Amino acid sequence: MPLSAYEEKLKDPEDLRMHPNHLKLLKKAQALERMGDHPGAAETYRTFLAQAPRHTDAWSDYAGQLLALGQFKEAQTACTTALAIDPQNPSLRINLGAALLRQNLLEEAEAQFRAVVKSDPSRMDAQLFLAECLLEKRQIIAARRVLEGASRPGAMTGRYAILKPQLAQLWSRFAADMFILQRISVAEEACEEALRFDPSHLGARQSLGSIRLAQGRLEEGASIFKQLVASHPDEPELRLFLISALLRKGDTAEVENETALAIQEQPTSFGLHKMLTGLFYSFGRWAAFGTEVERYRLVDPTSSYLDFETSFVDLLFGRMPEGWEGYEARFRVPQDLRPQRSFEQPTWNGEPFSGKSLLVWSEQGLGDTLMVARYLPQVKALGGRVILEAQPSLIPVVATCAGCDEVLPSGEALPLHDLQVSLMSLPWVFRTNLASIPDNVPYLDVPAEVPNREALLQRLEAAGESTRIGVVWAGSPGHVRDIERSLPMEDLAPLADLQGVVWYSFQIGRPESPPLPNLISLGHLLGDFSDTAYALSGMDLLITVDTSIAHLAGAMGIPTLLLVSFIPDFRWLLERNDSPWYPSVRLYRQPDYGDWKSVVRKVVSDLTQEC
Repeated sequence: MPLSAYEEKLKDPEDLRMHPNHLKLLKKAQALERMGDHPGAAETYRTFLAQAPRHTDAWSDYAGQLLALGQFKEAQTACTTALAIDPQNPSLRINLGAALLRQNLLEEAEAQFRAVVKSDPSRMDAQLFLAECLLEKRQIIAARRVLEGASRPGAMTGRYAILKPQLAQLWSRFAADMFILQRISVAEEACEEALRFDPSHLGARQSLGSIRLAQGRLEEGASIFKQLVASHPDEPELRLFLISALLRKGDTAEVENETALAIQEQPTSFGLHKMLTGLFYSFGRWAAFGTEVERYRLVDPTSSYLDFETSFVDLLFGRMPEGWEGYEARFRVPQDLRPQRSFEQPTWNGEPFSGKSLLVWSEQGLGDTLMVARYLPQVKALGGRVILEAQPSLIPVVATCAGCDEVLPSGEALPLHDLQVSLMSLPWVFRTNLASIPDNVPYLDVPAEVPNREALLQRLEAAGESTRIGVVWAGSPGHVRDIERSLPMEDLAPLADLQGVVWYSFQIGRPESPPLPNLISLGHLLGDFSDTAYALSGMDLLITVDTSIAHLAGAMGIPTLLLVSFIPDFRWLLERNDSPWYPSVRLYRQPDYGDWKSVVRKVVSDLTQEC
């Protein structure tokens, strides 16, 4: 919140000329504001402004109270009304920017904050709002520059000292963003900055604990979370972070003790159950996973979610008939846990449908669609017209798959159809087991139309006679397990020892590049998967983490080295270095949770021997 006009200017000459009754009303509003009575203050400011409508500082303070009440549109109106009277009032511009920011009107909000900062760089309240706006816009580097400026010696002194907690919060948020992007050292520095301005900041201390675990400093990480559990007994999720740290340490006795305490605190909490099974899955604690599922089954005997989450373990262990059967329970999970689509048309269960039309619709990630598209020829062999609905960016590529009569992007109006089925239900429909996975690879190809063909070809030809190797080190930050499946780009450094290679980055959404020689970035040219497929077709090899490009490469038959986490996604199974889904894919698994360095060293060793 910006500093109020009351704090900036205790006595205004206009106040001294004001009617005594009006001045009394203004002082009452200011007193209510200081007491934190936002409804009372807002109402009193409103009454005052009806009698003194040209008092712009009061308009600014009134807007501040509306912001505190969450009445953002009304605050915007108050500010624009007052700015018509005093266009240069900085407090009004800051409050207007805040109202726009809270409505997610980020460009307009940024313009207001920058206007104030340009005229008065010392306005730390405007600087902090600008930093928040830039973080919302995912302009991380620009946000960092603003935060560094606000953190310089002397900037947060005097009347701006009260904004130190806000600055700490922004540094903590920046640290969390950097941690998600695997920029561990930058995240650590940001946490230290946050704690410099607010030594007790919970978010920063929590992030620092996670950073210590990521650095392999397990004792320090566990110690931080133990302190947080003790000092914040009303924050039960902190115990889950402690359990995660203890799992990393391999301290079975303490894991069992802390798990029992967590359950004792929230015995019927579904959220706790979901987080516990998620932790046990990630660390391969299968006995604990099963015990927790059975415990919660006593709490909620009819829960379909239990069958759904157990299906992932069955599939991971290769128990596909049971796994695909349990996977269908996702359609019985409550809407608030997993939103469902509804259709008037009946669900197709694999029966012949000659003379009818069948809608096959995508429901999950890009990689899921690419993987299961292989079933479409089998679908087509059973009947009439097959309509595939897929994510817009995939349309040109999945249209190259046999078995589709029509392909349309999700979100468009659906054509008439008689039957419908989820794409991810096809493995269950065809009763898939390890031996019966369709082996029609390659089943996807480069589309005829490639938007950036010429620009991509120019870069591919730059390799000359050298080996072309594509690389991807991170998936989408929004993925629930992205912190486990993505690796810090610095860990790719040993790949630089490979000779005669031109490296191609297929990475999207990460501004920095790994320390590899002759690296050519293609990310800005990958407009949709047509471009990606074309670029992949020019690679001798792809090295990637578990993300959608791995599925595309596998479906095209491109030689691929897939780097997977300690406990990977279910489709990669356990304890094997090949994939029954993709013959051209070789798996490289973490030997221990979070250990990417060993994975990359093994890749370098194998490729060196093969050369």
